Amino acid sequence: MHELASRLDSGGSPAPAVPGTAGAPRRSWRTLADDKARRLARIASFADGKVLRRERTVEALEALLAPGDRVVLEGDNQKQADFLSRSLAQLDPARVHDLHLLISSITRPEHLALFERGLARRVDFAFAGPQSLRVAQLLEDGRLEIGAIHTYVELYARMFIDLSPRVALVCAEKADASGNLYTGPNTEDTPTIVEAAAFRQGLVIAQVNELSDELPRVDIPGSWVDLVVQADRPYAVEPLFTRDPRQIDELQILMAMMVIRGVYERHGVTSLNHGIGFDTAAIELLLPTYGEALGLKGKICRNWALNPHPTLIPAIEAGWVESVHCFGSEVGMEEYVRARPDVFFTGHDGSLRSNRVLCQLAGQYGVDLFVGSTLQMDRDANSSTVTLGRLAGFGGAPNMGHDPRGRRHSTPAWLDLAQGEGEVVRGRKLVVQLAETFQRGGQPVFVDSLDAVAVGKASGMPIAPVMIYGDDVSHVVTEEGVAYLYRAGGPEERRAALAAVAGATPVGRAADPRRTASLRARGLVALPEDLGVRRREARRSLLAARSIEDLVTWSGGLYQPPARFRSW
Repeated sequence: MHELASRLDSGGSPAPAVPGTAGAPRRSWRTLADDKARRLARIASFADGKVLRRERTVEALEALLAPGDRVVLEGDNQKQADFLSRSLAQLDPARVHDLHLLISSITRPEHLALFERGLARRVDFAFAGPQSLRVAQLLEDGRLEIGAIHTYVELYARMFIDLSPRVALVCAEKADASGNLYTGPNTEDTPTIVEAAAFRQGLVIAQVNELSDELPRVDIPGSWVDLVVQADRPYAVEPLFTRDPRQIDELQILMAMMVIRGVYERHGVTSLNHGIGFDTAAIELLLPTYGEALGLKGKICRNWALNPHPTLIPAIEAGWVESVHCFGSEVGMEEYVRARPDVFFTGHDGSLRSNRVLCQLAGQYGVDLFVGSTLQMDRDANSSTVTLGRLAGFGGAPNMGHDPRGRRHSTPAWLDLAQGEGEVVRGRKLVVQLAETFQRGGQPVFVDSLDAVAVGKASGMPIAPVMIYGDDVSHVVTEEGVAYLYRAGGPEERRAALAAVAGATPVGRAADPRRTASLRARGLVALPEDLGVRRREARRSLLAARSIEDLVTWSGGLYQPPARFRSW
């Protein structure tokens, strides 16, 4: 009885046994930290403090990595840790193999050489535009396994949950001898990747363009970084968001006019995200002309989540834009951004501070509207950029191209799509898909069934790789008109509204002219004339800038386009 009483805690329950008191070995809670220390000890002679000697990089990676390691390689759709990825591809697959790569964008040839050589086996990613054909082929050949095709935020989130990286390979503009990093305008993914590794006892290695005694600002503290190495050349940056106005055609201008009148003006959209494309570039270039003529300045398009698009320069200069928060930077826009600190988020050094994760969240929760495009859309408005033989992925479109149910702040545009009855109603984000009915080459955009369904089945995916689900899409705009899907009374009416603007595609051929007339009368479908848009006015002369040279002029010479975009 005395023994039992001594084991009772203050609540009358038996006190738990203390581990290790009966002679059992105590558990170590420092296995990750100890493993990291052992790995770093192997390459101590290759570095001077935290500065890794460049000529020892391949040897160091071979000593630091172990088979099966989970490695996050910085390679988004713009900025690439290309020196480290090229070095990684030179390792001996007999020593390092079956790596599990976490990479937001499979962009460079050596990314896939890692799989071809057996260095890597599994990948979790978000986008694979330039390498989408090779990804599909390697998957078919059994040389590559896909964990999942994520959105950007989803992939970063999993790095803090079940995909913690053992090694992070990142890039920055400058570093000092203590490992402090200056990331400059292209900060993008770097802080998130580094934090996910550093605070779970992972190894962080940064390639830098320059080693310097003094940094313009510290974007990532040296205590988070284990090694820095000066690369053989500046890291690769792709001018992904530059669109030459010369290539904007009159069909895209017509669609842009319908978006401005039939979506932005109608709903009073003030905060928004634009995807990449000539159709959204056309919208940006029509604001100072067409939008001005409609008296919309100050009423729409004030606050933006997007990269510093050169085609936004005229709207900024004309006073349309109050703020722009950026996922990344854009080659040639550095000095323009530096000169417009009232608009862009810049540091005390004057350079842009971008952040892909925070801008994705801003685009998901902070804006009223997302505009994107797609390669295919089915009759229920489900869309995907995954097509037969091409595994492109999604990037950030699914993050921003959906109605976030967690949103609680109200704006006029959000409330304009309010749903529900009685005392409890909720607003809705505008998710707009722009799509010409046929792609170049005559392939229909609107199809009976997405290729993504067949690709998913053939690849053994548990669900089809859909980019944006149809029930999240509120508007579809084509050269034929606007389908206001959010107003439909059910799935059948949504299909009829979409068919009405799908042209001569398989989906559009199912449209009933009498039903379309009824939908127009009820405001579920609007043709250009219903919106007061005159087709004959959709001319290139309406664009505020009609060439890259015009954009340079608008910027006062501050915009310095890459050489491949110069035509003068």
